Amino acid sequence: MRYKRDPKIIRKVIGNDVQFILGDMACVYGGILAGCSFFGGYPITPASEVAEGMARLMPRVGGTYLQMEDEIGSIAAVIGASWGGAKSMTATSGPGFSLMMENYGFAMMTETPCVLVNVQRTGPSTGQPTLGAQGDMMQCRWGSHGDFQAIALAPSTVQECLDFTVQAFNYAEKYRNPVCVMTDGEMGHLRERVVIPDEKKLKLVNRVEATIDKDKYIPFTKSQTRDSKVPDFPTFGTGYHTYVTGLTHNEKGFPATDKQKDHEKLVKRLVEKITDDNLVDIEKMNLDDADTVFVTYGASARPAETAMDIARKDGKKVGLLRLKLVWPFPEQVVNKLAKDVDKIIVPEMNLGQIVHSVKEAANGNCEVISAPKIGGEMHLPQELMKYLGGK
Repeated sequence: MRYKRDPKIIRKVIGNDVQFILGDMACVYGGILAGCSFFGGYPITPASEVAEGMARLMPRVGGTYLQMEDEIGSIAAVIGASWGGAKSMTATSGPGFSLMMENYGFAMMTETPCVLVNVQRTGPSTGQPTLGAQGDMMQCRWGSHGDFQAIALAPSTVQECLDFTVQAFNYAEKYRNPVCVMTDGEMGHLRERVVIPDEKKLKLVNRVEATIDKDKYIPFTKSQTRDSKVPDFPTFGTGYHTYVTGLTHNEKGFPATDKQKDHEKLVKRLVEKITDDNLVDIEKMNLDDADTVFVTYGASARPAETAMDIARKDGKKVGLLRLKLVWPFPEQVVNKLAKDVDKIIVPEMNLGQIVHSVKEAANGNCEVISAPKIGGEMHLPQELMKYLGGK
């Protein structure tokens, strides 16, 4: 029986309009509000509260919770559930995210909509399990082999943990692509006031189901019902001849591993179905007169904003550009910004990852400085003030 999202049940399960909750729990609420009906996962600090929340609530809204033997099985189950017609989701942290990379690429190649919440912790390897970091930001973009286009959001508040999870499902369904919510141990274990959106008024996107004759093969090239490079979705069990493979495939979905043109046509479409829309989601603060700007994302944006406010009170012209959507990277926005300012500072809870994309986009038009911090602690605003020439 197909899952039917029921706003009345969702409201009853989630409860009050305003709550004081963990970022991890906000991701749970976001998934349920978006219509997630399958969660497959494996416990891992600091993401375990997402799995625990889903274990309690998913059955109550008529969905399915499945704990797998490991993270490899978890994302495999999520992919299978999606092909069975479910909006599906998993949650993990660094070591588990690494284990998911092969099937992450499989989801890219098979155009499988699903959501991965990564509550990042320090690494490499087991690292500091209970402490936050931003060390997986490049992994979600480049961690799987081959060419693909990642979509990844980075929440800076607990409210955004909820809102961005809903948005992640919308992107996943619209583009038939896995989408990452790159939160971290700081956001995941932070409690803040969250306003639960009206479950009846949420703007949700659902995949476009296949409607052509069932004796025909679904073309893996473009939609048959609209002007889009995203093919309509032939859900398993609905009578379509559907061949799903991670191999290079032709327009009927059949393997074409020795055809250069077939591979080029396929992979370029997988990338262009996303890049053609020029996805950008940013927040601008005090950029009109700024000569120095923080470019940041996720938890690191919080101390950067405080440092900006302190600097402004001291008469310094400091602004901030926050990347809500880190991938696709807003190259044109950063390029234009670099032409208008003298210096860009990039605070990150790693030794410098997104700073490389910032430097590339800046193209030498201004100075770009990495402001790294590792070891499971966020920057202090006073630490960032030093990059501004402060004490």
